[in-house]
Amino acid sequence: MPIRPSSTSSRVPHTAPVHDGERASSDPLLSVPMSDSLRALARRGELRRLRKGVQVIVEGDTGDTLFVVLSGRLRAYSVGTDEREVTFGSYGAGEFLGEMGLDGGLRSANVEAVEASLCAVITRPTLELHLKEDPRFAFELLAKVIRLARVATRSLKQIALNDVYGRLKAHLESLAQPENDGTRVADPAPSHLEISQALGCSREMVSRVMKDLERGGYVECGRRRVVLRRPLPAKW
Repeated sequence: MPIRPSSTSSRVPHTAPVHDGERASSDPLLSVPMSDSLRALARRGELRRLRKGVQVIVEGDTGDTLFVVLSGRLRAYSVGTDEREVTFGSYGAGEFLGEMGLDGGLRSANVEAVEASLCAVITRPTLELHLKEDPRFAFELLAKVIRLARVATRSLKQIALNDVYGRLKAHLESLAQPENDGTRVADPAPSHLEISQALGCSREMVSRVMKDLERGGYVECGRRRVVLRRPLPAKW
């Protein structure tokens, strides 16, 4: 089995391989938006179904396994000494993660399935073979690492220079898309818990600020939907 015990198989009891008959009857790679090179890499891997809540990577473990998400959603996060969680990123179909462990170092975050998911599991030897046959993927891998570095820099800047409201404002504005009526809408929008995990603050703080913004007529909140009625104030 190509999954290293320290990083996956010993900690993911609720996964199941996709058998050849199932793979042949419905190719899960055909409809997933991804580059040709990433699609070719995913075809080399082992397809694994993940149940919601399954942890596939444990922070501090060693491992060199790459996960290509074909359906569902995975979340990378850390837990502080006070049990508060911070989310580093969410990954859906067509995205991959686990590349930060390819240097042989310890895993820098936990990764769990936030909903039932299907992934192609790629081992380091498989990745090395793919890079030899298709060097284009090296640039795709490098671009991913550069994007992560930019996100980390932006997040650190927001934490250092902005209060909780400033970080929340930037987060909402990055999620909302413009509508014809002049509003901006985040749909689906993250829950208050997910926002707090992304910002590194408490859920109660997010709920309080969102309620204040709603009273002020700046936002309209529904189930997994947030409408920005007018530009958010610079300070709150």
